Amino acid sequence: MITTDALAVLFSLVNSSKREWKPLEDHSCTDVPWLLLFILFCIGMGFICGFSIATGAAARLLSGYDSYGNICGQKNVKVEGIVNSGLDLTQKKYVFFLDPCNIDLVHQKIKSIALCVSACPRKELKSLADIQKFAETNGSTLCSYELQPSEYTTDPRAAKLCPKYPVPESAPIPFFHRCAPVNISCYAKFAEALITFVSDSSVLHRLISGVMTSKEIIMGLCLLSLVLSMILMVIIRYISRVLVWILTILVILGSLGGTGVLWWLYAKQRISAGAHETQIAKDNLQALLIYAIAATVFTVIMLLIVLIMRKRVALTIALFHVAGKVFIHLPLLVFQPFWTFFVLIVFWTYWITVLLFLGTTGSPVPNEEGFVEFRMAGPLKYMWWYHVVGLIWISEFILACQQMTVAGAVVTYYFTREKRNLPFTPILASVNRLVCYHLGTVAKGSFIITLVKIPRMILMYIHTQLKGKENACARCMLKACICCLWCLEKCLTYLNQNAYTATAINSTNFCTSAKDAFVILVENALRVAAINTVGDFMLFLGKVLIVCSTGLAGIMLLNYQRDYTIWVLPLIIVCLFAFLVAHCFLSIYEMVVDVLFLCFAIDTKYNDGSPGREFYMDKVLMEFVENSRKSMKEAGRGGGAEGRELKPMGDQTPGLA
Repeated sequence: MITTDALAVLFSLVNSSKREWKPLEDHSCTDVPWLLLFILFCIGMGFICGFSIATGAAARLLSGYDSYGNICGQKNVKVEGIVNSGLDLTQKKYVFFLDPCNIDLVHQKIKSIALCVSACPRKELKSLADIQKFAETNGSTLCSYELQPSEYTTDPRAAKLCPKYPVPESAPIPFFHRCAPVNISCYAKFAEALITFVSDSSVLHRLISGVMTSKEIIMGLCLLSLVLSMILMVIIRYISRVLVWILTILVILGSLGGTGVLWWLYAKQRISAGAHETQIAKDNLQALLIYAIAATVFTVIMLLIVLIMRKRVALTIALFHVAGKVFIHLPLLVFQPFWTFFVLIVFWTYWITVLLFLGTTGSPVPNEEGFVEFRMAGPLKYMWWYHVVGLIWISEFILACQQMTVAGAVVTYYFTREKRNLPFTPILASVNRLVCYHLGTVAKGSFIITLVKIPRMILMYIHTQLKGKENACARCMLKACICCLWCLEKCLTYLNQNAYTATAINSTNFCTSAKDAFVILVENALRVAAINTVGDFMLFLGKVLIVCSTGLAGIMLLNYQRDYTIWVLPLIIVCLFAFLVAHCFLSIYEMVVDVLFLCFAIDTKYNDGSPGREFYMDKVLMEFVENSRKSMKEAGRGGGAEGRELKPMGDQTPGLA
């Protein structure tokens, strides 16, 4: 139980941290040392890339190399102690594996001798005679270098030095000069080994064939989810006042309708099932039953949640309405997910490329089998740790830049009394302020998230490696630590976002902004809880609506292929993609609502509507403040809890307003 002394200490902390908020009045550079540190870190990332290219890793990755250390398509230097090294392979530009389907799951590589050849076999070769004929016809020797084509059928060493036959039809991978089998059935076996829950290999083959057969439908449904997400964003702009109730009604109807359709399809197929039903049709019938039961449970839970939360939507509706106006004045906000996703894809492509470079960086070293491996020695072998940290930090930095950009644009909108005086493009103005003043703050905030994310990922890796080996107590402790770090990461992410908003308002450094934002949030803890439950739930309903709509369309389309296609996996892929797309778009809306709430809290705390202290807020929020005061007075006379929930924020901290 909280004591009076504890409340006094907390109240003194709030009073001692009073700050005169001056929205958008001046701008100054924040957290410059952290910007310099981030720049130095990025220079280190560039050094890793340059080092890997300078040591020949780029050539080995793009051109490929054989098991003796020779790079295909060029002259090579002799490796001491390795036969068949130092060859002139100018005419042999492709890497060919003698046994491409022999995959080492432990070391995650193809466990086969690799050779440089002048051409990949474009048809299946079923015997050594076919391999010899291919070499004589195309000039491409598929056996080891010490064997001549005339010796393929006579030399006893050919059993080990020639490819395992039948040699599958192969084609070169674009840009990487590796011969890869055209039929990927051997890689399907690799997938079977990874997916341990599939006990029957034929199940996985049917699932993969279902995906390949339905690929056009999958692509069309993914495009549909993208269109639905953008339509929902447009609708939010114009019907935000009734959006909450519309989404609630649509989700209820969608859940009931989807559940009814699933049970109808199950009953229809159950009745029409014959004695000679195919295995695929039986699998689809079983999947329909599972989907119908899961949809029923989901619908019941959804109805209960809607029933419980129906009364706590007043401020959420007001904020959603203002957020709709924000999108009308700042239409470029809708495209923020595209720019962020594009930048992330570019960075991840660069990161994966450098990671592949690092995999082929180093000096040639003979292994226990007499072949060559490239390994780094000394401190350089730990460069990939630095590279992994860079992946997390820079990715979080890019996401934080999006948050700061959105916060800056919304703050500009909120604290501009005359909306016609808004900058021509508030988004670009916010980006300009970010680049000129606040990159250091973003770097610091993203680094804090990185510090929490790395230990959690390490614990998850340890948990995965020790799965089945650790005792119950150790497993419980690991899961508890992972859960605590995940919760801490989510809390820090939320605090960071509000700190960026405070920085956009006052141009203060990260720690000061985080403290100021934390004080505001603590003062309005109950209302924060209401916004984060009701508001997030409403946006979650929007995501559910898009997923349900896409999934229902997928069920109707895939139902026509039920006799020859298993559509369990295609439907899962479509629903996951639909949720991801909906999350990317609606997360922007969630950011706007959170920024508006903090601006609203600051506005009601330091202004009361009197001359000289006029509100910045929209008329809709002013109406909410007046209505909440009336409700508070009525509930106060009746002693109800509803009035306490609607208490205006300006009245929670007397003496500061």
